Amino acid sequence: LAAGGDGLGHLEDGRVVFVPFTVPGDRVRLRVVSERSRFVRAEVESIVTAGEGRTDPVCAVFGECGGCTWQHVRYDQQLEAKTRILRDAIERIAKLAVPGEIVSWPSPSPYGYRVRARVASARGRVGYRRARSREICATSSCPVLTPDLEGALGRLSESLGPEHAECDFEMVADGSGGTRVVPVPGERSTAWPATPRISIPAGSREIRVSPGVFLQGNGLLFDRLEKSVVEAASPASAVGGLVLELYAGGGFFTLGLAHRFDQVVAVEASGAATSDLKANVDAAKLSNVDIRTSTVEDVVENPGNLAPDTIVLDPPRTGLSKGSAHGLRHLDAKRIVYLSCDPATLARDLQVLTEPGYRLASLEVFDLFPQTPHVETLASLERIA
Repeated sequence: LAAGGDGLGHLEDGRVVFVPFTVPGDRVRLRVVSERSRFVRAEVESIVTAGEGRTDPVCAVFGECGGCTWQHVRYDQQLEAKTRILRDAIERIAKLAVPGEIVSWPSPSPYGYRVRARVASARGRVGYRRARSREICATSSCPVLTPDLEGALGRLSESLGPEHAECDFEMVADGSGGTRVVPVPGERSTAWPATPRISIPAGSREIRVSPGVFLQGNGLLFDRLEKSVVEAASPASAVGGLVLELYAGGGFFTLGLAHRFDQVVAVEASGAATSDLKANVDAAKLSNVDIRTSTVEDVVENPGNLAPDTIVLDPPRTGLSKGSAHGLRHLDAKRIVYLSCDPATLARDLQVLTEPGYRLASLEVFDLFPQTPHVETLASLERIA
């Protein structure tokens, strides 16, 4: 299984072939879609022999919906593939040796885990986008959503008639039976509806987030993810000092970090997210958090007298800008804790961060999105004395 999710094989002439909806061990009859000098893309015409890792999808629109592309892959095979994809990216792109065993945290359930989703609607049809298309794959059920959120999807599907204008909706479940479904602002408006914040568990605490503010999708792994990040940032031998938290969002990790460090400088560019962050810090009665509404580039490339002991960052899929990666290294923190949702951009950034000054100390994989090829990684780096 390749990083994008396709099965990868070789033709008789030696060229690599990428084939969606296959698993290791499959022997398939193919139809070629496109050819290049070094690789081919193809589709399955028929399965001659099924691989041992193949299983039956549970979703009625699997293969049509652009969301889950690995429901045909047995869950243990998904976990093995994600660890291997990460290892390959670190070794091939970053040119680094993987430090010991990669710790893997599977989702407690491979279905019914997702507490946040975005769905599309047009002319009474509600669902997800088809792969590489704006067309809607209509559905009133989705097995990866939590039961509460799946119920909200069904109610939304029933409530919209053919006269309803095209619109996307953000759906969030709070884990205690509550849900929030709000329309996403269109091209002519950047304002989200005036809607109350929804409570989300963040380790042993909770935060409240507004519509449009980033939130991890797998509610079943919230506790494990928060604990791992906070512990990686502040091992027992290094509690205290100053932590610089980049891409802080609404404060999912901030509250835990504030209980382990003397001071937290939390940086977030989104005004809505920093508003949530301030409200969450105030509700927790914390006085050691300095919130800065700024881009990471501005803070890292113009740090002034900022001298963090630890840096924690959770960037978007694109990772760090080149200048920010170099700037982080020059801040000379004792450790850097990097939470990434893309192995390729993580590996690219690690190559910069480890030249010279830091060593890659550990890697952990969190399966935040079962039934998909998405890989979430926590990389811990330590400064070389």
